[in-house]
This record gives sequence, C-alpha cells and structure tokens, in this order.
Amino acid sequence: MMLNLCNSVINIFKPLLKTGILALLLFTLSIGLSAAWWDFSGSTTARESRLPQGDPITDGQALLRYALPIDNEPVRKIQSNLEDISNKLRGKRWTPIISDISAASRVLSIDKSKLLATVPESHKSEAEKIINEVEQGITKIREVAEAKDEEQVLEQRAKLLTLVGKLEELMVEGFPFEVPSEYANIPQLKGRATIEMETEKGLLSLIVDGYSAPVTAGNFVDLVQRGFYDGLEFIPSEQSYILQAGDPPGQEVGFIDPDSGEYRNIPLENLVKGDVEPIYSFTLE
Repeated sequence: MMLNLCNSVINIFKPLLKTGILALLLFTLSIGLSAAWWDFSGSTTARESRLPQGDPITDGQALLRYALPIDNEPVRKIQSNLEDISNKLRGKRWTPIISDISAASRVLSIDKSKLLATVPESHKSEAEKIINEVEQGITKIREVAEAKDEEQVLEQRAKLLTLVGKLEELMVEGFPFEVPSEYANIPQLKGRATIEMETEKGLLSLIVDGYSAPVTAGNFVDLVQRGFYDGLEFIPSEQSYILQAGDPPGQEVGFIDPDSGEYRNIPLENLVKGDVEPIYSFTLE
C-alpha cells in the first residue's frame, strides 16, 4: 500500500469493512467545517473555509470544496452560485437559476485576474485552461437552463463544480496552521487522502480531510495503512444510531502502538470560526 498525503489511494480488500467508517469521516469533516476560519494577524492573506448560510449541505463534494484553505472571493462566488442551482431547481425556479448563472458569468468576465491572483505561478497555466473550460460550461448551462432542461442543467452544473473544485485545489499553498507540539508523536495528515475499500456490498471511496482535523485524519490513515481495521466487525454505538469500528478482539479497546506498547489516545479536535487552530481535548459545551 502506498499513500500520497495530497491525493492517495489505499486499497483494502477485507470483506467485513462496511459503511460505518463513513460516520467517523463525516464526524471529522463536520467538526472542521463548523465555519472554520483563520485570520493570521499581520498577514496579507487569510484562510476562509466556511459553509454558506441556509439549508444544511448534504453533498460531500460541496463540503470538501468549502473546506479547502483558500482566500479567493471570486471563486467562492462562482461556487456559491453554482451550488445554489440545485436548491432552486427542486422548485423549478428558472428565473433565479438563470440569475445565478449570470452572476457566475459576470465574475468570470470581470474578475478573471483576481481568480488567478492566488494561484501559484507553477499552476497558472493549468488554472487558465480550467477557467476557459468554466466559461464554455457557463454558456452550455445557460442554454439548457433557458430550455428548462432539468436533467441537463444538473449534468452541466456537476461538470462545472468539478472544474471549480480543481481550480480551488490549485490555489492551496502549504498548510494553514501548526499542530501543537504535544501531538507531534501522533501521525498527522496535512492535506487529504483517498481510501478505497472493498466490502461485501461493493467498493467504497472515502476522502479523509486533514485540512480540518489533521490529527484525527492522520491517525485514521495510519491505522488503515497498518491494516488495523482489516477484518474488524462494525458494531452499533451504545449512545447513538451509528456504526463504529476500532475495537479489536480481546481485552484491548483500541490501537496499541507496537513500539511503545501503549494505547494511542487521540484528542478531540474542534476547529471553530475565528480560531487560528483547532481546540484540542475540550468540547464546545
């Protein structure tokens, strides 16, 4: 198994791995996406990873886009306009849908230089190609929206958001904060990893978001690499309606580090709006 911390694929071929691990990942992601925001005093740039106001977002790809540590208002406007289309499409509100498309188009025409401003020089050529593709896609989605073709609008929207996500990924530079030194002995994921697992019900692809919770995500990826979850059964949580894993056979209730012989204790990791870095080992109550 090989892992690339920016975009890795780990194949696990054990039949008993089931969808319960999704609960862990969604919990990790939801903690980090509680309108996480960084503002480094004295810096000319700031990270703004946030969720927009309104209905809860249930699209996993949208959550990942909003969690990227970037500071580029124009690309967030384009993303927001495109994300909003699906909500309006449910009510067949075609005039507001076309307004969203027009708003995204205006950003592309007026703020193209600002879209490229936060892209590293090494990625600018690729970013320009993506922006051109987005412009072409905007033309296509406007045409199908004016024809009130619901299926094609959704298809073109998905293609556009994929392109926008790629553009946003090109804007990411480094990691936005330092994890406290007391957790240096715990594996950390400073980026994202993709894990593929084969189950009795089929193949699952999971994206682990280290931008929002690097210690929690790093621990999970490390245990996957070690084969810790291989063959473990999932059991219902005693306190809520979820499935959980990580309790191996025997007296031990978690992972015992073979080097130290000690139980690996992972701190609670909460990233809150306005904070520079996550809060560790404390709840928000």
